[in-house]
Amino acid sequence: MPLFARKIIEDLWIKNRNFCSSDYDACLSYFQKILPFHIYEYRSEKHDQGWEIPPKFDILTASINFEGRQIFSTSSPLQLIGLSTSFHGCVSLCELKKHLHFDSRIPDATPYHFRQNYRPWEREWGFCVTQNFYDSLQEGMYTIDIATQESPGYLSVAEVIKPGRTPYGFAFVAHLDHGGMANDDLAGVAVAVDLFERLFKQDTKFTYRLILVQEIIGSVFYLKYNRDPNILESCFLEMLGSKTPLALQATAKGNSYLEEVLEEALKLKNTPYRKGGFRDIICNDEVVWESVGIPMSSLSRFPYPEYHSDKDNPSIIDDAALVESISVLEETIRLLESSSLVCKQYSGVVGLSHPEYQLYVDPGQLAFNITVNENQKKLRNLMDLMSLIPDHIFVEKLAKSVNLSKNEAMNYLDRWQEKKLIKII
Repeated sequence: MPLFARKIIEDLWIKNRNFCSSDYDACLSYFQKILPFHIYEYRSEKHDQGWEIPPKFDILTASINFEGRQIFSTSSPLQLIGLSTSFHGCVSLCELKKHLHFDSRIPDATPYHFRQNYRPWEREWGFCVTQNFYDSLQEGMYTIDIATQESPGYLSVAEVIKPGRTPYGFAFVAHLDHGGMANDDLAGVAVAVDLFERLFKQDTKFTYRLILVQEIIGSVFYLKYNRDPNILESCFLEMLGSKTPLALQATAKGNSYLEEVLEEALKLKNTPYRKGGFRDIICNDEVVWESVGIPMSSLSRFPYPEYHSDKDNPSIIDDAALVESISVLEETIRLLESSSLVCKQYSGVVGLSHPEYQLYVDPGQLAFNITVNENQKKLRNLMDLMSLIPDHIFVEKLAKSVNLSKNEAMNYLDRWQEKKLIKII
C-alpha cells in the first residue's frame, strides 16, 4: 500500500493551485474528505495594509503557433505565469521574448513565476519555458492564444482543529499553492495531513491546529480575522519530501519551547539535521506569525536543486524522507503531550513571605553567617523568575532556565498552584 502522504502528492501535484482558482478549491474539497477542515473565505473586497486578494484565475488554453503549426502548449500550470492576462494575436519574435521567462541555471527546466499573484494591479501575459526552447526560436511572426477565466477572488484558508483537554496548544502551517510542483509545498501539506489523520485517533492534552494557507497572504488574513488567542506557538512545515536532510529553523527570539522540542525529537530519532537562525534557512510565513506575537519555527528540507521548477515533481519525492518527517513530528507531539504548562493567575509581584502564601525562598545572608545550599539557590532563582514569567510558560522551560530538574521545579510550583497563583496543565 502506498504511503498516504505520497498518494496525496501524486493526486494533487499537477493541479493549478493558484491562490484563488477552481483547482485550489478542488484540493480543499479533497482534504475535507480526509479531515474535518473548516474553510475561511476572505473576499476580494477585503484589503489589509497593501495585501490585495487577486481574482479567481483559471487557465483554459495557452499556446504558441509559428508558421501554421503549434510549437508550444501548456501541460503544466507552471508554463503560464501566475495571473497571466488573456491574449490573442500575432507578435514578432522580439515582442514574444519579452513575455517568455526561463531559468538560465537549468536550461531544460521550466521555472515558477509567481510575482503577479502578489501584484494583481500590475499584470501582463506570459509563458514560462525552458532556455532550450527560448534559444530555439526563429525570426518571424508568432500567434499567441491565451484564454483564462476570471471572476471576483476569494482567498480560501483551511483549518482543522484537533481538540485537546485544554484549549491551549500549537499550530502547524503549510502552504497549498505552488501548482505544478510536488515538494514545494505539497509535500509539507501531505506530511501534515498524514500527521493529523493519525493525531485524530489519539486523546490529547493540548489542542493542535493544521492551517493550509496561500504563502504569506493566507496567513495575513487568517491571523487578522480568525486567530485564536489560545495558540501558544507554531511551526511551518515545508518541502518535506526530498532526499535533502531536514533543517530546523529557529524562531525570531530563538527560544520557543516548540523549537526546543523539535530539536529534542530530532536527536531522539537519531535524525541528521542542520539548524539555522530565524529566516537563515528559508523565508515563508514566519515573519507574519511572529509579527502578531506567535513564535514560528520551521521544519524543512530546503534547499534542494529542483526548487521552483518543473523538475520538482513526484520523481524527487522520497518515501523514506516522508516517513522520517512524519516520525519526527509524531515524536514532537509525544514530547509536547508529556509537557506541563504553567498558566499564570496573578499579576505584578506577590509578597511570598506573607503567611497567606509562605512561598519565600531564603537566599541566605553572609553577614549573619546564614548560608544555603546550591539547590536552594536554584529555587531562589526560580522564585525570582515567577514575577517575570509570561501568562503561559512550560515547566520544562522554567526548570531548564535555572538548572533544576522538572521534578524539583514541580515540587515548588505545586505549592504555587495550591495557593491558586498558577494553574498547571
